Amino acid sequence: MSVPPTGETPDPDATPQAPVPGDPWRSFRGIMAAALILEAIVVLLALPVVSAGEQGLTALSGTFLIGMAVVLVLMSGVQGRPGIIWVNLGIQAVFIAGALIHGAIGFIGVVFAGVWALMIYLRSEVKRRQDRGQLPFQQAAPPPERD
Repeated sequence: MSVPPTGETPDPDATPQAPVPGDPWRSFRGIMAAALILEAIVVLLALPVVSAGEQGLTALSGTFLIGMAVVLVLMSGVQGRPGIIWVNLGIQAVFIAGALIHGAIGFIGVVFAGVWALMIYLRSEVKRRQDRGQLPFQQAAPPPERD
């Protein structure tokens, strides 16, 4: 047991404060932000693929890819907003429509649409378990061991 900074001895009869319960949504927001950053990296890695295509890297395709990478990075900072997961899924429609520019862009949209569909499923599963009290931080702590 640590001694308080004032030099007073702690009261042995004082009840310890309960730990602050975990926040599953904080970590989920972090996972969503990380997925957006990963997607931005994949989009930027598509630049050489698009440039090797038939038309090469045009002003339209380069602007589209770089602009979307910037949008993804900016969106990673607002993952705490309500309903943002649906915006994350909706942005994939823009990438799928990007297949009109180059097929690789549409492929990125399809792959990450699957990733965001999985995220929506995981979100519903965490919510379901939270409502039932089945998350690890909601479980009763084992009694302390006695010597």
